[in-house]
Amino acid sequence: MTRGKFITFEGPEKSGKSTQAKLLSRYLKKRGFKTLFVREPGSTKIGEEIRLLLLDKKNTDMVLMTEMLLYMSARAQLIEEVIRPALKRGTIVLCDRFQDSTLAYQGFGAGLDTGLIAEIGSFVRDGIKPDLTLLLDFGQSRAHLKNQQAPDRIEMRPDAFHRRVKKGYFILAKKEPRRIKVVRVQPDRGDTQKAIREIVEKCLLKKS
Repeated sequence: MTRGKFITFEGPEKSGKSTQAKLLSRYLKKRGFKTLFVREPGSTKIGEEIRLLLLDKKNTDMVLMTEMLLYMSARAQLIEEVIRPALKRGTIVLCDRFQDSTLAYQGFGAGLDTGLIAEIGSFVRDGIKPDLTLLLDFGQSRAHLKNQQAPDRIEMRPDAFHRRVKKGYFILAKKEPRRIKVVRVQPDRGDTQKAIREIVEKCLLKKS
């Protein structure tokens, strides 16, 4: 492998993206692949500071354009500081959220122009695009999730917002079925991981 592969994990809140990405990373390392797990926003010093700003429920006066641009800023830092160099080294990069999240949350969910988001996102990504996106379809009720822990600023938004986000994800998946693969989250995380591994092996690990 001369260039690495870029795999992103997408889905609604508490769908298990980080857990599944880390399980996949462990599996791929056992298979002999160099892997790296990162999250958005975050995984750089600047990105983690931006993450605190975005998720702090005290920041109730943050306007949507500021919110979207902060996500883009964290992404730009992550791409240039971590993702692009790792891909050049032949690493498989597993990322918890990426451009699709901004389209789903700030676009379909919050109502910003998705064309504008896509245009800015293209500039920020500068040629970096996922080879595969795993969209975790999570059917657990929002009421149950709200009882799990103190919600952050995004999680606190109304159920209608999160329904629009989920609908937006499926619109994106329909537009790019070759890249975005929907994985139904199972009660046993091992079953979900098995389905993910099958997709990854089929799409990325076959010999060319």
